Amino acid sequence: MVRNRGVAILRDRLLLMAQTNSDEEINSLSNHVRLREAAFESGPSARVVIDANGSLSLLNDRARSLFGLTVQDLGRPLQDLEISYRPVELRSCIERAYNERITINLRDVEWQSPQGEIIYFDIQVVPLFDPISTSLGVSVNFIDVTRYKRLQEELEHSNQELEMAYEELQSTNEELETTNEELQSSNEELETTNEELQSTNEELETMNEELQSTNEELQTVNDELQRRSEELNRSNAFLEAILTSLKGGVIVVNRNLHVQIWNYKAEDMWGLRPEEAVEQNFLNLDIGLPVEQLRQPIRDCLSGPVDSVSEVVLSAINRRGRNIQCRVTCTPLIGEQQQIQGVILLMEEC
Repeated sequence: MVRNRGVAILRDRLLLMAQTNSDEEINSLSNHVRLREAAFESGPSARVVIDANGSLSLLNDRARSLFGLTVQDLGRPLQDLEISYRPVELRSCIERAYNERITINLRDVEWQSPQGEIIYFDIQVVPLFDPISTSLGVSVNFIDVTRYKRLQEELEHSNQELEMAYEELQSTNEELETTNEELQSSNEELETTNEELQSTNEELETMNEELQSTNEELQTVNDELQRRSEELNRSNAFLEAILTSLKGGVIVVNRNLHVQIWNYKAEDMWGLRPEEAVEQNFLNLDIGLPVEQLRQPIRDCLSGPVDSVSEVVLSAINRRGRNIQCRVTCTPLIGEQQQIQGVILLMEEC
């Protein structure tokens, strides 16, 4: 993994001065290095650094929390990470930054977080060079401009409302002139208007009664929704208890081969926690099981009859580093109207 060239130069100077016993200067430079690393780590904007080989070299705390990256991702090729194409196709931007030796700026890039929140970024792709203009990599900064984007939208909305209000004011002035002209006639029609108002009041009373009835119906619906939510929670808890009690590892993938369920036994066998596996492509998981050999059995289940079952025995290495023979049974996941929605993988040590 290629480290930041500037930090490396400072550390080389530390080693050189260690030979001349300049403790004061060594401590000063060491503190400077730690200060730079702490500043990078605590930056308010998400930032990642890609080295010249196209591998993830550095990322700060904001990038880890925002994009679900971990220190285990350091050293991985950028193309293997979701951040390479979401929220924007980074590889083409990086190539352009290298070729043109300029900073690439992308404005108002929309991204939806895993929690469903819409976030807007200004993205900067900055090529990094050493003092002799050798390319070291690129720094990618994700500047959160969501607040400013929303303020801009609110301002545009306010301007539209202001224009509408101005148009309404003009219309009102015109109507006022007409009203003044018709005031004499309106006085004569006042009695008729009062009768119509009485009729309107009666209609309003009827509407209030209907609204009261509607509110009672809504309360009944809310009570029913609450009851169903409680039933769903109990069903989820029951399903969780079943998955925890099974002796074999259970993995459920959808038709796109993204992991939906990863039970405790699967975590115990392969050392990967559910939050690390769920929503990942099963065939991209780096575990001791040769998942590529399961591609065809999974496809057979997805395209075969609803009662098809495939079973294979694979040589694997569990999370403790022990060689095992693992029996994998692939069964279609049947949804409504007998549609195959995914595949259930049951893994047991032979």
